[in-house]
Amino acid sequence: MPQPQGFVHTRRSDGSVVITHRGRAAATLRGGRAARFLQEVEAGDPQLVMARWTGAYKFGNERTAKQHPRHQGGRTGRG
Repeated sequence: MPQPQGFVHTRRSDGSVVITHRGRAAATLRGGRAARFLQEVEAGDPQLVMARWTGAYKFGNERTAKQHPRHQGGRTGRG
């Protein structure tokens, strides 16, 4: 499994944390969840922690599969 990369987290003045992946917002954490996240980032591999918290660590082909013609919601002509 390739090492996650491209994640960045930003602490906001209201205490929330925004995680971005390659410039796009992936998650916003508030309150206790934000505090737990920050503890994990300081203790472990930040890229891996952010990937896990955003749910982007298991698969890499969802967007590609979602854009496949078979998944566009139209009739396929079969049946």
